[in-house]
Amino acid sequence: MSASMAHLSALTADPAAGRSRQTDLLELLRRRYGAWEATDLLTVAVHHLFPGRIAVVSSFGAEAAALLALVAAVDPATPVIFLDTGKHFPETLAYRDRLAATLGLTDVRSVAPDPADLAAADPMGDLHRFAADRCCHLRKVLPLKRVLAGFDAWISGRKRFQGGARAALPTIEAADGRIKLNPLADWDAARLQRLRDRAGLPAHPLVAEGYPSIGCAPCTEPVAPGEDPRAGRWRGQDKTECGIHNRPAR
Repeated sequence: MSASMAHLSALTADPAAGRSRQTDLLELLRRRYGAWEATDLLTVAVHHLFPGRIAVVSSFGAEAAALLALVAAVDPATPVIFLDTGKHFPETLAYRDRLAATLGLTDVRSVAPDPADLAAADPMGDLHRFAADRCCHLRKVLPLKRVLAGFDAWISGRKRFQGGARAALPTIEAADGRIKLNPLADWDAARLQRLRDRAGLPAHPLVAEGYPSIGCAPCTEPVAPGEDPRAGRWRGQDKTECGIHNRPAR
């Protein structure tokens, strides 16, 4: 093992590391790997930096195929976490299963909200109608927090071209005591499409119906030509993220 890798191993070995160690690790990772291409970054993260302690979080939405294809090429046994809110389009659930089979992903984990939480806070299943943030917290943020307890790092498919708070997205960040990788941060829509075409990957069936960004069915609408791709998410509300990505990060 090289001296540099030994130093990284020392920093990543303690999951209970304090803030100063987390900051040191983040700065070191950014300095060494922040400009790496997506496949190289995924390879070093999955096999060397966080072996057995890193997962992908995927919505299996309109742009999910590209990242999952890269991950499958690095290691198809990498855990992939899907937050099954109970409110997804049936097409998304079918696409999850089809894409996982196409790519040979062997550890897709569908994580549902705690039934007790639902019974207490959303017994009628209509919380999204009057408290969308609370609904997302109940159905996405809390389940993700629970499932990530066993990991030191996770991988997101966010891109800068998606706009909003994502416009300044770093390739490597830290949030809630974990390292978060955004290997496609600098990719654009054309590059994503080229990868999908080259690999012959199926598209989410709702994309052809005018859904360039797909979340839960009650809170996602089609987008008109020329609109922002995420304009159909929580339309008419002052809300652009579900909550799993807008907690404090560095």
